Amino acid sequence: MTTDATYTFTSELFEWEGKAAWHFFSVSEDVTDEIDERHGANAAGFGSIKVEATVGSTSWTTSIFPDTKRGCFLLPVKKAVRTAEDLADGSRAEVTLRVLV
Repeated sequence: MTTDATYTFTSELFEWEGKAAWHFFSVSEDVTDEIDERHGANAAGFGSIKVEATVGSTSWTTSIFPDTKRGCFLLPVKKAVRTAEDLADGSRAEVTLRVLV
């Protein structure tokens, strides 16, 4: 089932501190709060929520994950998206999320 819940925010891409080169956008606090309130009960393992993400002209299906240290959801950004949209650590971008349930 797909919901009509769509959220847009601007965020800065960052590389996770660790051995793997994972990159993420932090979901803004207001969007995190609304998604958690509206869809938190439907969260899967590790509190993940399935979404369709769009940055520029690139869309992909993934899941956002809660990060208690930052107090927000994190959106993983795979290399194909970073390459297609010319994103690097520190790049700012407008992100649109559509929650999929």
